[in-house]
Amino acid sequence: MKKQHKNTNTWMLSSISLAVSMALAAPVMAEDDAAATSSATSNVERIAVVGSRAAPRSVGESPVPVDIIGNEEFTKNGATDMNDLMGKVVPSYNVNAQPISDAATLVRPANMRGLAPDHTLVLVNGKRRHRASVIAFQGGGVSDGAQGPDISVIPAIALKQVEVLRDGAAAQYGSDAIAGVINFQLKDAAEGGEIELRSGQYYQGDGGMGQIAANVGLPLTAAGFANLSFEYKEQDDTNRSVQRDDAQALIDAGNLAVPEPAQVWGTPKTKSDFKFFFNSGLDLDDHNKLYLFGNWARRDVEGGFYYRNPENRSGVYSNDGGATPLIGDLTGDMSGGCEGMSIADAAASDSCYSFTEMFPGGFTPRFGGVVKDASFVVGMKGELSTDWSYDAAFSYGNNDSDFYIKNTVNASLGPDTPNDFDPGRYVETERGVNVDFDYYGIESWNIAMGAEFRRETFEIYNGDQYSFEIGPLASQGFGIGSNGFPGFKPEDAGKWSRDNYAIYVDVEKELTQDLLVTGAVRYEDYDDFGSTTNGKLSAIWTVNEYFSLRGAASTGFRAPTVGQSNVRNVSTSFGPNGLQDQATLPPTNPISVQKGGKPLDPEKSVNLSVGGVLNVDTFFLTLDYFNIKLKDRISQTSALQLTQDDRDALIAQGILDASSYSAVRYFTNDFDTTTQGIDLVISYAPDWFDGSNFSLAYNWTKTEVDDFNPENISDAKVKALEEAIPHHKGSLTWTQEVTANLRSMVRVNYYGAYWENHLDSDGDLPIDVSSAFTVDAELGYDINDDWSVSIGAQNLFDAYPDENPWAGIAGAKYPVTSPYGFNGGFYYGRLNYRF
Repeated sequence: MKKQHKNTNTWMLSSISLAVSMALAAPVMAEDDAAATSSATSNVERIAVVGSRAAPRSVGESPVPVDIIGNEEFTKNGATDMNDLMGKVVPSYNVNAQPISDAATLVRPANMRGLAPDHTLVLVNGKRRHRASVIAFQGGGVSDGAQGPDISVIPAIALKQVEVLRDGAAAQYGSDAIAGVINFQLKDAAEGGEIELRSGQYYQGDGGMGQIAANVGLPLTAAGFANLSFEYKEQDDTNRSVQRDDAQALIDAGNLAVPEPAQVWGTPKTKSDFKFFFNSGLDLDDHNKLYLFGNWARRDVEGGFYYRNPENRSGVYSNDGGATPLIGDLTGDMSGGCEGMSIADAAASDSCYSFTEMFPGGFTPRFGGVVKDASFVVGMKGELSTDWSYDAAFSYGNNDSDFYIKNTVNASLGPDTPNDFDPGRYVETERGVNVDFDYYGIESWNIAMGAEFRRETFEIYNGDQYSFEIGPLASQGFGIGSNGFPGFKPEDAGKWSRDNYAIYVDVEKELTQDLLVTGAVRYEDYDDFGSTTNGKLSAIWTVNEYFSLRGAASTGFRAPTVGQSNVRNVSTSFGPNGLQDQATLPPTNPISVQKGGKPLDPEKSVNLSVGGVLNVDTFFLTLDYFNIKLKDRISQTSALQLTQDDRDALIAQGILDASSYSAVRYFTNDFDTTTQGIDLVISYAPDWFDGSNFSLAYNWTKTEVDDFNPENISDAKVKALEEAIPHHKGSLTWTQEVTANLRSMVRVNYYGAYWENHLDSDGDLPIDVSSAFTVDAELGYDINDDWSVSIGAQNLFDAYPDENPWAGIAGAKYPVTSPYGFNGGFYYGRLNYRF
């Protein structure tokens, strides 16, 4: 650990030297220009583009709740990952570390309003963002099987503002907009820029982080701009583990080869994380504009896995719980006489083999992957006449997850097995074309209409031969494939696509000077499950100059993803009989059909909301109630245990590694829920406390499972859906301009109690986790007009969740799904240069 910290600090010092050299060579913006830019940014932060196809409105005039988060809200944080930043500033947004969650470790699932990650639509500059290729097979109940976008590829320094529409909007934007919409607005300045350096680590001395980020605005001829942003980060992993009871027992019995700790629970190591975004526009004439924006990112993340006990790990060391060792006969004709042999005798024989010779203390695989993400959107918008405007665009997005697993074995290969494997890749590619029109020709009316085409493709690439090969010891009971994450076989590989078309009409009408009514209808047709039509009505009534009432009702849908319909995967999880290899198969696969699988249908929702807006001088308050009924929700089934007859049927179909499957999952429309809640947002800048701003954000969300199939959805999963995310979450933030050069920020965060289904144990290892407060603080100082420095701490008072009562089973000292993490306090420093 000490060596890792030293490397991070050395990297950081090199980055600082580079940044200072770049900064000194950069042109300096005049002070007056900087002030004007700051003022303009302040004015625009409360104007929302999302939620309306008419002219942008202030958040107080919107008929649906919209939060505007300015760029500075993201910079006053020790966190750097966009998921963590959103969790800090949006109360209903929850995300956790995902320390041992297979591919979900690489692209962490996040939840808004207690719903799955793919129930929130993500836009960039108002255009739909493509999904990640990762499907969260171990998502803690709520996120199980979800396939949402990867917002971690967005660097905070690239953002002008973020708009969060807290209302169902499928009738306006299409699939996924059930919990709401998040629109990331990129910076569009044609001059100036910023270089930022960050460094920090946790109070316990691990998790050292170094980051450099930069943004620059450039003119694109005299009629356009090109705004470029990049970020690069490295971060060491953390360790919040205790020694497993079984591992300690081995050590006590004299096995000194057992790792200490045998299994690590902590934040995975970010070996490298590079992000690049660009945003550009060019005025073709007085009425038409060409725009182009996109990104490229590459992230390499590596984390731990479950420990393989050298006495009883099935398929490697023993197949009867440790009563007798698993000894392989290497002769090829079973002439070695290995049956019933002891480990010591096997070690002395050239014909017999035990994996205690390779890993005498057992082994813990290291799982990771390289995630690449790329996108671009090119379009043109402008005015066709005084009454008509248009926006036409083509978009492309690609997300590629290339997995690797180390320090493990393909046990069926015996002593010839490699220890590092490439188990394969998932790739998601999306293309889209949209044309939108706005008509202003009728007084007090706005009429928008448009059409969209999207093509979504999901691909599986098989792994290296050793990761799935059926070796010579398979028939003797040794497990097949890279242990922990078997490689995708050539017969699993493939490419699946789906097309869909959509048309919509969106109307806004000021019935009176004080009453605005909006309506939208959207029709979509998918070539795999058919068509769907959705509608929305909303209104806002200005009661007086200070107070308004608003409400909305809508229907919505979420289309099953191509990945959910076709994905194949094998993951290792705890089950009723201990550690198991669980296969996820398409719902139309014969073994899934045998267990009740059938083609997927879209989820359907009904959204209702009502609220009010109070705006008196510098006091601003919004209070909104929402109710979301979701039918035919898509998720993975609980693990369905395979009988020997089931395995025999699989083998008969040519799936020869069926002996490795202990249980099967598939995606299904199998339950209905009702989610309701309250969002409260208050901001206040008191005259009596000059330079201070106070903001309070609070969310209460509760989900109830109304109906489910008990043959597929277990009681533990039902409880996870209802209780795995805190019902209450809020923050109180105080920012203060202490002097002209000195500023401070203090944020108190509250997280309500929740329930953890520890190790996905089907409720056998429940943890009731208490509510908690954490405090974040930052102090910033402007050295001069160009340079500033900040120091701060997240979780200033080093709060931890309740200790895990089941810690000895797998070594996790704390509940691993804590919404504020389990690493304790984190301190950091930041250096900024603006030009």
